[in-house]
Amino acid sequence: MIIAIDGPSGTGKSTTARLLARDLGFVYLDTGAMYRAITFAALAAKIPPSDTAGLLKLLETTSVDFDSDNKILINGVSREQEIRGAEVSANTSLYSAVPEVRKVLTNLQREIAKTHSAVLDGRDIGTVVFPNADFKFFLVTDIKVRAARRFEELKEKGIPMTLEEVEKNLLERDALDSSRKEAPLRKAEDAIEIDTTQLSITQQVQKIRDYVGVVA
Repeated sequence: MIIAIDGPSGTGKSTTARLLARDLGFVYLDTGAMYRAITFAALAAKIPPSDTAGLLKLLETTSVDFDSDNKILINGVSREQEIRGAEVSANTSLYSAVPEVRKVLTNLQREIAKTHSAVLDGRDIGTVVFPNADFKFFLVTDIKVRAARRFEELKEKGIPMTLEEVEKNLLERDALDSSRKEAPLRKAEDAIEIDTTQLSITQQVQKIRDYVGVVA
């Protein structure tokens, strides 16, 4: 079974997907972290989004995986803290818009989920990666609430950003993700929309479980 959870940053989709997968005994795949990982690697190697050949070579020589706690590993090294930083956040939409990057990571995501029941979150899971997913959800949240949530997350991780910077980053990323030609952020026609503005993470997970039913 495949459960797709899409939506913009700060809607709680990653935490919800992770907890839902845990409750159901499914594999959780944080596709957003995978794009952040490639962005981090590209920035470290000083490869701009316009250098398609350089990015393809980077993709061939860079392994992206997750440890037992679902933390991102780049070439076997934990980079969870680094991929959440301001520079990576500001550039992820640029690298994730590159068709060649999306193709490689989409194929990797499909391979991982081919032999496991999985919960995946991202921006194009229900529209591109798994258009035939058993369940599709699209989360939306007021921008002020999204910014406050992300600000608290970053503060807990010791990543210095002001609330204003976080909100600006979210709005910029929304615009880039929604307008890109390759796999834009949009709600699948058959997706169930859930407004998480007034919901706690526990309530979000339960709401989706109510739709999914007892499958584990």
